[in-house]
Amino acid sequence: MIEKMKSLMLKLNYISCRFIGFTMGRFFMLALALTNKKDFMNKFLKTEIFDHFLLQEGIVVSFASYVIDGTITKGFYTDTEAEELGIKTFHFLPFSMLRPRIFDLIKGKKAPSSFKFILMLSPENQKRTMERIGSSYTPADISAMSMNIKFQNQMLTLTTGISYRIFSTDKTLEPEWDKFVRQFLSQHDISFEVL
Repeated sequence: MIEKMKSLMLKLNYISCRFIGFTMGRFFMLALALTNKKDFMNKFLKTEIFDHFLLQEGIVVSFASYVIDGTITKGFYTDTEAEELGIKTFHFLPFSMLRPRIFDLIKGKKAPSSFKFILMLSPENQKRTMERIGSSYTPADISAMSMNIKFQNQMLTLTTGISYRIFSTDKTLEPEWDKFVRQFLSQHDISFEVL
């Protein structure tokens, strides 16, 4: 009975995210339960698996709440520094640059009450992914292709999302992005179940 209630809560949360996301120009398509929390967190925080994604936002709630805005602060890096770091064309920082600090926030004997991370493809990876899919969209049509990782009520979930800059009835990109994310997780032996 408890498992059915958890499943229903996740589905209602997913439906809510889909509605809210759509009205804000973002559409969430796929909801996954990450079934081995410890393994996922080790891979997420201690390896380079997710380092090529950009971090739009992170929220960690433990004894205090921490909000990480992944937006690159204008003027913090010189053009030369940004070029050397490979972030000159980015609006958000790569997860690799923030991962050690996030690890410090999460590590410890007591797990956080909750957390949420929004990861997105870099502009170059987004363009390559769209070309590989053969999408009719251009990079100018899509703001972000994202993965939303959330831990709440002892459940770890991942939802996919695409943020559109235009309105279109063409939804061919969505199932392909979902497929890419499932393949990415499987390739790295990250266990999941579709909700």
